[in-house]
Amino acid sequence: MQSITPFLWFNDNAEDAMNFYTSIFQNSQIGNVSRYDEAGAKASGRPVGSVMVGSFQLEGQEFTALNGGPVFTPTPAVSFFVSCTTVEEIDALWNKLSDGGNILMEFQKYSFSEKYGWCNDKFGVSWQLYMGDSAQKITPFLMFVGANAGKAEEAMKFYASVFTPHSGQSSVGKVSYYPAGMGEPETSVVHGDFMLNGQHLMAMDSSGPHAFTFTEANSFLVNCENQEEVDYFWSKLTEGGSESQCGWLKDKYGLSWQIVPTVLGKLLSDPDPVKSQRVMQAMLQMHKIDITTLQIAYKKE
Repeated sequence: MQSITPFLWFNDNAEDAMNFYTSIFQNSQIGNVSRYDEAGAKASGRPVGSVMVGSFQLEGQEFTALNGGPVFTPTPAVSFFVSCTTVEEIDALWNKLSDGGNILMEFQKYSFSEKYGWCNDKFGVSWQLYMGDSAQKITPFLMFVGANAGKAEEAMKFYASVFTPHSGQSSVGKVSYYPAGMGEPETSVVHGDFMLNGQHLMAMDSSGPHAFTFTEANSFLVNCENQEEVDYFWSKLTEGGSESQCGWLKDKYGLSWQIVPTVLGKLLSDPDPVKSQRVMQAMLQMHKIDITTLQIAYKKE
């Protein structure tokens, strides 16, 4: 299991999105899918039988999709950087991902790549396509804008410091700064690489007049093996940030995380609907997830 998983919020079309993405990326598949039963549908307002949560994999990168309704919408503050090795591959992906969406940077030759383009797809998810090699085929990319502009390097160091005690594969890699004349401070990051628990990510600063920032529609789920890990990541990532329900939080930069014990998925997917519903109701009362309370609810007769 990937320890950090990009988590995408959809407005009742998560199943369409998963089918679409797995149809255009090679080496891709849909994993476990949980659907709303009558009780879940009543509580959430989602249609009975529709996807609640689904996992899918694209080119080795795991994702989770949620049908959460129109509450949150994705923004380009979190995008996915795709490295392509052939003209045929990048052209095909661009044609599919840009169709019905909107273009942020034109698909053309740039000084850093023979072909590159940035678009939001028809579901609102943001993609950067790049002709060239990268350490990871699909890489989450964070853009620090507005009040966060100029904080990309600070954030990368902060995240690496949080995850390092739980993995030797957490560090800041190469960081490049804006050159003079680009309209950005020369201390701001034009491109940065960092690693969290073996998950490669990228980041940049942009002080332009962007009408968006981080949103709950793009979060990162941290899979925890025990309560000690849950407590640790919750404490570190809420410092200067804010708590929300059901294991969700915002860190001090406004980026959303979900701190979730791996046992939660097992309890919620129990074939006994009475047990799984008790676990769901217990979770809905929580901010930080408490494993003991979940297990008590599960075993209650």
